[in-house]
Amino acid sequence: MFLRHALGIALVAILAAGGCAMLEPPAPQVDPVQARLDEMDRRLAALERMLASGALIDLTEEVDTLQRQTAELRGRTETLEHASGGTAERQRTLYVDLDDRVRALERELESRPATGATVTEAGALPVPGGTDRQNYEAAFDLLKGQRYQEAAAAFGQFLVSYPDSQLADNAQYWLAEAYYVTEQFEEALRQFQIVLSDYPRSLKIPDALLKIGYSNYELKRWAAARSALERVRDSYPDSTTARLAEQRLQRMQDEGH
Repeated sequence: MFLRHALGIALVAILAAGGCAMLEPPAPQVDPVQARLDEMDRRLAALERMLASGALIDLTEEVDTLQRQTAELRGRTETLEHASGGTAERQRTLYVDLDDRVRALERELESRPATGATVTEAGALPVPGGTDRQNYEAAFDLLKGQRYQEAAAAFGQFLVSYPDSQLADNAQYWLAEAYYVTEQFEEALRQFQIVLSDYPRSLKIPDALLKIGYSNYELKRWAAARSALERVRDSYPDSTTARLAEQRLQRMQDEGH
């Protein structure tokens, strides 16, 4: 009798322990694809920091392309998270391809001399019978070669000739940049604002907004500069542009603006 009573108590204890274990929520699982995408974001951010000085301006277009592909891949991951094994395999293939391209770009950056990119001479513009990309690259070559007046004219002509090009938003940004680096801040400001108004979904929006803040700073329009910089900081946290905006805001505060 005593033995049966002891066994009964032991059984109740085991069931109680098992019930408690069943009530405990399962440990969260880390999505390996999401982890790899987060790693890709960190690597692209590192590349952005290397490009922020302007010394490697000829590689920014490659970073833009990789950012677009990363965004597309992230969207596919969210949409197809419950997809079949065949789709998952295709997703992994896309990631591997993107990872290889990022690694190639990282190796190229590491092999560049610290003084910056090599100046490339551009041919005549527009390229006779050329595509939008050929004309864009020719204009970009002028910008890399610090031939800013010619670059501005080339990008302006590009936008007239190819208004529907997928490169139009980038062309508009670099047109504005050509004015900014030559300290034509009023015109630069106008051109950067066109990026915001005409290409609201462009990846260049954060950079254009940052340069709007910079341009207003140079024009001593402190309130407008602060508004643009705070918008960058608040809308794009943990980005290179946000850090640059915060640095300029701190500089304005130190200067009493």
